[in-house]
Amino acid sequence: MSRQIVLDTETTGLEPAQGHRIIEIGCVELIERRATGNDFHQYLQPDREIDVGAVEVHGITNEFLADKPRFEDVVQDFIDYIRGAELIIHNAPFDVGFINAELQRLQGWDTLGNYCEITDTLVMARRKHPGQRNSLDALCGRYDIDNSQRQKHGALLDAEILAEVYLAMTGGQSALSLGNEGAEAGTEEVQCIRRLPADRPALPVIKANAVERQQHQQCLRHLEKIAGVKALWLHS
Repeated sequence: MSRQIVLDTETTGLEPAQGHRIIEIGCVELIERRATGNDFHQYLQPDREIDVGAVEVHGITNEFLADKPRFEDVVQDFIDYIRGAELIIHNAPFDVGFINAELQRLQGWDTLGNYCEITDTLVMARRKHPGQRNSLDALCGRYDIDNSQRQKHGALLDAEILAEVYLAMTGGQSALSLGNEGAEAGTEEVQCIRRLPADRPALPVIKANAVERQQHQQCLRHLEKIAGVKALWLHS
């Protein structure tokens, strides 16, 4: 069973080395690439002031967090939740650095990588789209994912959006089958092309209707937007 956890955090600032802390953890569980609804979401009391710039990004205040648990209160539940899974994180060094800093403040806990595998979708995006913007918002535009609710950052909302982005980035056809379904994976058997008889009946030609032609035009315009160049089919 393939179990993946899409994770995001919000923090008091940018540098754990300067004593900044995690104030929100949001996780979305995927099993066999399907969301299960078994999410993990927790606000945390950081025991320090949140930077003004950070509040402008996520909107979370110290007053809101005053009655929330501390990381040490939820660490067991969090590690039990992510243990053995593949963590999917956008710009993983940031979130992993903060989580490891929290774990190091406590006794008896290893670094995050000892509990699970970690995959960085920012690295994946840069390989897939070199030379382009690969922020989460940019990827939403590229893959036509609705992020209109993302007026401010939020760990659970961003994890949900990242789950959609990750599935879109990795959801392409992984193998081309030419009727050789029975062959074992990894074999190099070549499927021969079977010639059809010359006197076979003519194949029917089914033309697109008006709705389908309109949808095709919309698809081409969307491809133009992503690629940043004109589609020849629209302008020839």
